[in-house]
Amino acid sequence: MTPMDESQKQSVEGVPPPAGTCPFKHLMEAPTPSGGPVVLDRENPEFLATAYATYARLREQAPVVRTLFAKGVLDTVRVDSRVGSTADLVSSEERLLVTRYDEAVAALLDGSLSSDFRAGMTPQQLEGVAHMPEEAKPLADSLISRDPPDHTRLRKLVQPSFTARAMETLRPRVQRITDALLDKAEREAAGRGQAAPDRQMDLIEAFAYPMPITVISDLLGIPEEDRERINHLAELLMNTNRFDSSLVAARREQTRQFNAYLEELFERKRREPAEDMISQMVHTREDGDMLGHEEMISMVHTLFFAGHLTTVNLIGNGMVALFSHPDQHARMVADPALAKGMVEETLRYWGPVDYIGTPRTTIADTQLGGISIPQGAKLSVCLSSANRDPSRFPDPDVYDITRPEAHRNIAFGKGIHVCLGAPLARLEGQVAFETLFRRYPKLRLAVPVEQLKWGAGVGSGIGLRGFARIPVLF
Repeated sequence: MTPMDESQKQSVEGVPPPAGTCPFKHLMEAPTPSGGPVVLDRENPEFLATAYATYARLREQAPVVRTLFAKGVLDTVRVDSRVGSTADLVSSEERLLVTRYDEAVAALLDGSLSSDFRAGMTPQQLEGVAHMPEEAKPLADSLISRDPPDHTRLRKLVQPSFTARAMETLRPRVQRITDALLDKAEREAAGRGQAAPDRQMDLIEAFAYPMPITVISDLLGIPEEDRERINHLAELLMNTNRFDSSLVAARREQTRQFNAYLEELFERKRREPAEDMISQMVHTREDGDMLGHEEMISMVHTLFFAGHLTTVNLIGNGMVALFSHPDQHARMVADPALAKGMVEETLRYWGPVDYIGTPRTTIADTQLGGISIPQGAKLSVCLSSANRDPSRFPDPDVYDITRPEAHRNIAFGKGIHVCLGAPLARLEGQVAFETLFRRYPKLRLAVPVEQLKWGAGVGSGIGLRGFARIPVLF
């Protein structure tokens, strides 16, 4: 993370936002479209700020809407009055966006939808895949983009480490990491001559970013002496704009370096195994099977990056949502044990992933929400829209950390491709929220909430939703 500039430092010395029903109201309002296409510009904070109003309009239009996912940073959604009929909806150049809860669940559970990006490709396109750079092949063939039986085999080899029961054994370790980071923030504030409750901290830089990357590094078994180097390389990979063609060479080199490090680490773990996931990967056999070399590289990338980014945004989004709702903030301060409910409601209300980035491809003609979808169509499930569907969640635009059905959210997907690290992210979120409000009941934003902007958070260009900075006083 980069240091705060002078304007940000000055704003940290400001006062907490005034009391009110929801000072983040501007994030939930959008102008009514006058017809024509609706542009979903993932790189534009203004789109992210009004996305939920756009999703609400699309839900009203139909459970499945036609989309054009343009190359680059623009996703163009066309609101078509014919959508909702049984007409042939898409051509090979179009993608469908699933907007409603029931249809989203149905799509995620539908075995006739393939997660393999090669499904439906022409021979010429497949030839291009065959000649992709060597460093990219393990990433392109990850668990996320595999169908059964390959997906079943890969998941079976790592799933035992990510059950809810296995994650619960990690709670003491996650708690120690959380306390150590907050202790460090207190020491740094003391070094600046600041005292509670007016010490300054950027919640992302000091806590939400380093906490999950430390946890996943521990879990994988990345030695502490390597972490500064690896964390720096990971940050470069995450923050290099994937749509900028001038940076392709830089991303390839960063990927090569990360893969080369993993190859060295695999060899170390073969010689000197320890109680960590990489040691298990290189030694464990299941029914005579074990992960291949490229499969291990792919799995570590998936766990390291996906497991880190979603938790950063879960913590940041939850804290801003709470600060934006004074009544819920008061509840959490009075009872930090409500952290579990806060995690689930944050996942529903402002989940870390707007839509599943890997589209599903229909391998046969199918029906979804009464709409005929032909073989070869590509669908993206909009998790954020489904989680605000009023037919599933009453008063969906209300943030309520005691909402009884919040755990029904599909923020981490559903079915065989449900996020492998979802139990870990939930655990980290619970520990983070409970600890922050137990230790700092006067924790508050250091700037008016309106100054916080969506879209600059890690992973913002790949369907994730978050904040880059959240200045607080604690």
